[in-house]
Amino acid sequence: MQKLSMDQLNRVDVDTFKSQEKTPLVIVLDNVRSMHNVGSAFRTADAFAIDKIVLCGITATPPHREIEKTALGATQSVTWEYVKESVEAVKQLKEQGYEVYAIEQTNNSISLEKFQPLTNKKYAVVFGNEVHGVDEEIIALADGTLEIPQFGTKHSFNVSVTIGIVLWDLINKTKFIKK
Repeated sequence: MQKLSMDQLNRVDVDTFKSQEKTPLVIVLDNVRSMHNVGSAFRTADAFAIDKIVLCGITATPPHREIEKTALGATQSVTWEYVKESVEAVKQLKEQGYEVYAIEQTNNSISLEKFQPLTNKKYAVVFGNEVHGVDEEIIALADGTLEIPQFGTKHSFNVSVTIGIVLWDLINKTKFIKK
């Protein structure tokens, strides 16, 4: 076995990426405080060719050196917008036909492995603040909540890890993966 070179990976340039078909998923960051987590969200969104990221509340926006440390240029390729109020962002997405799911542990959350997204629907997934999670108002507006099963002593993952797990699961289940 040998690692592939950058040439062998056949990565597209930013202009090609911007014009290519995207995975019909939107990431909403609800008051995410760490710029490193924001940068990681951008990098993951680029890797999975996500439609866009919506940054809300105290979530920092590009350009910023601390975001770029983990984004590694993905802020240039991934479409994003800033909406001051997370509630307003969710309402707008629902008006645009998205089913919105908060990633949060609630009394009626669906365990991620049991959730089956449909390929003919557009989805938005809301990821919350590192300490307080997704805001209660967002949970009330959402079409549902999804929870990642966990088996240790902690009750949460870092938000950047959560984004990777959830996006991979949704993309894998809907077969949006380009082969």
